[in-house]
Amino acid sequence: MRSDSISDFDALARNLLGMREGSARSPQFMPIDLYRVDDHFVLHADLPGMDPGSIDVNVERGVLTLTAHRTPPPENDVQWLASERFAGVYRRQVSLGDEIDTERIEASYDNGVLNLIIPLHERAKPRRIQVTHGRNSEQHLVTSTTVASDVATGGGE
Repeated sequence: MRSDSISDFDALARNLLGMREGSARSPQFMPIDLYRVDDHFVLHADLPGMDPGSIDVNVERGVLTLTAHRTPPPENDVQWLASERFAGVYRRQVSLGDEIDTERIEASYDNGVLNLIIPLHERAKPRRIQVTHGRNSEQHLVTSTTVASDVATGGGE
């Protein structure tokens, strides 16, 4: 009996990866780069060969979910020599917290890469609080203290 080493290797690889011959497969992850620049996050996700219409970006409770679908090639009267490209649903979730402004997220798909600009909400941005000094701030403190004291003792009527 003659052995075909390439077919044997392919069968071994399919068994190790849990694939059946002729079945659609899905990878366990979608490679991404995620970083923060000033007041926004930037995300790049590799999704080569996807139909842009199959890509879905969703944010719920601070969790960004990316979903895309690649349709398997037709299998009618095909004799496969190699089948290494994953087909099926790709999905990735990233927790960004509640500080993102979901209304202003921008998404584009170019050369097989999904690009997202995810701005921070105004309330999440660092802000400087000005400290006043001088007579105006002292007068405000005296007035506030006097009113609070009168209210506590029942006076000031």
